[in-house]
Amino acid sequence: MNATINLENKHFPVLLNELESIISPLYGGTFIDCTFGQGGYSKKILDYRLNKVIALDRDPSVKTYSNALLKKYKNRFSFQNIKFSEINKINTDNLKGIIFDLGYSINQIKNLEMGLSFNSKGKLNMKMGLNNFSSHEVISSMSKENLEKIFKYLGEEKFSKTIASRLSKERENKTINTEDLINIIERVKPRSNKKINKSTQIFQSLRIFVNKEISELINGLINAYNILPIGGVIAVVSFHSIEDKITKFFFNNYSKNENSSRYFPSKIKNNKFFKINQKKPITPSKEEIDLNPPSRSSKLRYGIKIKNNCDFSELREKFKYLTDIENLKF
Repeated sequence: MNATINLENKHFPVLLNELESIISPLYGGTFIDCTFGQGGYSKKILDYRLNKVIALDRDPSVKTYSNALLKKYKNRFSFQNIKFSEINKINTDNLKGIIFDLGYSINQIKNLEMGLSFNSKGKLNMKMGLNNFSSHEVISSMSKENLEKIFKYLGEEKFSKTIASRLSKERENKTINTEDLINIIERVKPRSNKKINKSTQIFQSLRIFVNKEISELINGLINAYNILPIGGVIAVVSFHSIEDKITKFFFNNYSKNENSSRYFPSKIKNNKFFKINQKKPITPSKEEIDLNPPSRSSKLRYGIKIKNNCDFSELREKFKYLTDIENLKF
């Protein structure tokens, strides 16, 4: 997956120059591109002849692009069709950096059968690859109460209760397809001056639930840390607030010292596992946004690993309310 779209349907990896500046001191090693997509980041890294790239993507359709790079860089590039949460299965030498781009590509949006676009027709889907179920099954079988939770917590949708109730009622008489879902949302939500499509948050919540994106991100970050040598960098480009909250906590919480006791303030708990050069995220320039409008919501955060053996129980506990939602049964 790569959020690399613009109005002309061209391929533009988001924050590419900024990412290049972060990893440039590490040239001459191996990098893992966790979300290969159309290969924008991988191509840039491979421009430097001493670099190697291991690319991952859960979407099997990206093999067209990975095969092209395999032909050009057969000794320096490899591809695996796996989820990035399985990054711990990879064995490699001289690992210097791990990159996550949490968006999705223009090809995935244009693929109306995948169902990510508001222009999609017919049966709901939203499977990004290696899935157990689709959004059709969620909409058709999930209880009204659980649908409300999915919409509220994974989509941050204010009208979650009303939309879940209306949807539950209408599915009694017919199968709800993409057009029906959009129409329900249009009828429930009031007019707004915001440029965002009314269905954005509901689509987001279903996509997250179907693909277990919260669990994937948390496990992917933890496993990336575990396989990365000291001195290596993890960089994450996120596109919505939930992703950024997780990424921000991952880097900031594990890059500071804390008092281990309120009664003995002098006892400092060493909680520094990352070096963070800047706490605020890197965002696109006006020029990039003009060229590629969807990049406006992107945020790049990164950290350099400085110590092993981090216990990420705080991270898991803080976002347990979201992973519990992802594990709802229907």
